[in-house]
Amino acid sequence: MNLVDDLFRHADPGAPALIDAERTTTYGELADWTAAAVTTLGDCHGRRIGLSCPNGLAHIVWSLALLRAGAVLIPVAPELTGPERLELAATTSLHAVLAAGGNTWPHPSCETRDLAAGGLSARLFTLDAPPPGFEEAALTGLNPALVRFSSGTTGRRKGVVLSHETLLARITAANTGLVIGPGDRVIWMLPMAHHFAVSLLLYLRHGAATVLPASHLGEDVIAALRAHRGTVLYAAPFHHAMLAGTAGAGPVPSLRLAVSTAAPLPSATAEAFQRTFGLPLRQALGIIECGLPLLNTRWPEKTDSVGAPQPGFEIELRDESGRPVADGDTGEVCLRGPGFTDAYLSPWTPRESLLEDGWFRTGDLARRDSDGAVYLLGRRHSVLNVGGMKCFPEEIEACLLEHPDIREARVTGLPHPGFGQVPAAEIVPKDATTPPTLRSLAEHCRARLSAHKVPVRFVVVADLPRTASGKPDRTRPLAEAGVAPVASTG
Repeated sequence: MNLVDDLFRHADPGAPALIDAERTTTYGELADWTAAAVTTLGDCHGRRIGLSCPNGLAHIVWSLALLRAGAVLIPVAPELTGPERLELAATTSLHAVLAAGGNTWPHPSCETRDLAAGGLSARLFTLDAPPPGFEEAALTGLNPALVRFSSGTTGRRKGVVLSHETLLARITAANTGLVIGPGDRVIWMLPMAHHFAVSLLLYLRHGAATVLPASHLGEDVIAALRAHRGTVLYAAPFHHAMLAGTAGAGPVPSLRLAVSTAAPLPSATAEAFQRTFGLPLRQALGIIECGLPLLNTRWPEKTDSVGAPQPGFEIELRDESGRPVADGDTGEVCLRGPGFTDAYLSPWTPRESLLEDGWFRTGDLARRDSDGAVYLLGRRHSVLNVGGMKCFPEEIEACLLEHPDIREARVTGLPHPGFGQVPAAEIVPKDATTPPTLRSLAEHCRARLSAHKVPVRFVVVADLPRTASGKPDRTRPLAEAGVAPVASTG
C-alpha cells in the first residue's frame, strides 16, 4: 500500500490543492508534478532520504514524490544547526539528502545529481551512510513512509517510524473531529518539516485546499484568511495570540474552525481570540507517537481543556504505580487507539515493546473533570519540585499571561541550595518601551499563586526560545540579561 497512490485516487483533479501568492495548484497539476518528480528521482525503494526544503509547493511535491517512489522520507528541519544535521544523518544512516526550494546540503557528500520536475529544481546529495544502529530488516518490513523526529523541547529525540498504513489510519482517525473536506480552505501557519506527514497529508487526502499566506505575520495571515475565504485555522497558541492582537483583526464569516495545538492553550489567549474573531478556539492534544487523540469539540466554555478522546481512542490517567486515578486527581495520560507509531528508530523499539498492553504512556500529566473533559497540567519531567511541593511551569505561565502588559512568558527551574528548585520567569512585554515593573509582576503572581509558585526572578526579553512547532523550548537556560530577584520562597 502506498499512501500517495491512495491520495490521488480520491482527489478531484480540478479542485484546488494549494493556494499561494503566485498561483493556485489543482490536484491534477499536483499529481502531474509529483509523477514528473518520481521519474527524475528514479528507484528509491527502501532508501532513507532526507528532505531539506522550505514551506511551499516544492516541499509538497518532493515529499509526495519521495513517498511515491518508495523512499523513507526523513524531514531535515530548518532550525537544525550543522552538528544537528550531521547527527540526524548518522542516526538515520541517511543514503541521501534532497535539497530543494533554494536549500542546499553544506556537508560532505559522495556525489550530487541535479533534478528537475517541471519548474521545480532540486539537488540530490548522495551520502556515505554509516552502518545503521537499528534493525534495518525490521524497518524495511514495516513498509515505512517516514521517520519523524520530535521538535526537541526536552530530552533525546528518538525518531518515530510511521508506515504508509499507519499514516492512513492516523489521518482518518484525526479527521473524525476536524471533519476536513473538499469545501475547506486551511490557512497554513506551521513548518512543513514538522507537520507535513499528518496535517498536510490529512488535508490532501480529504480534498481540502491549503492556503499559504505571504508570511506568518499577523497582517498577512488575516489578509489570506479574508481573501481566500479560509475556513480552518490549525496552529500553536502563540500564533493565535498574535492573530488576536493584530491591528484590524475581526470576525471572518467563512471561518468555521480554529484549533490550537503543540502547547497548552492559555485561557487569556483563548478569550482574546474569541473576543476578536467571535469563534471558540478549540484546544487539541497532538502527539507525534499518537496523532490527534483528543480534541475539545464539546465544551467551548472550557477553553483550557483538550476535550475528550476522539472516536476510536481511549484514555486513562494513571498514578506513578500505574493505577487509574479518580476524577479531579492528577495522573499521567495513557492512550490507546489507531495510528500509533510503528517503532522508535534509535534505539530500535518496535510497537509491541513500546506499548503496555496496547497503551502508550505519553509523559503528560493531566486531570479529568466529572464531565470527562481532560486538562493538561504539564510534562512529567518538567514539574518543578520546590522544597517538596510540586508546581507546573505551564500553570505559572498561564498566570503571567493574565497580566495586561505581558505578551509571552516562559518559566523554568533554577537550582536552589535550600529548596532544590525555584521558579524563574522570562517575559516578553506587549510594549518593549514600557515593560511592566518587577513589583507589579510579583504582586500579580502573589495574588493568584501559592507562595512556592511565585517566580523568584523575572527577566524581560525580546522573544522566547521556541521549537519549530511553537512549544516553549525548555532545554534553553534562563536568559542572563536583565535578571532581577523579586521574591523569596521563604
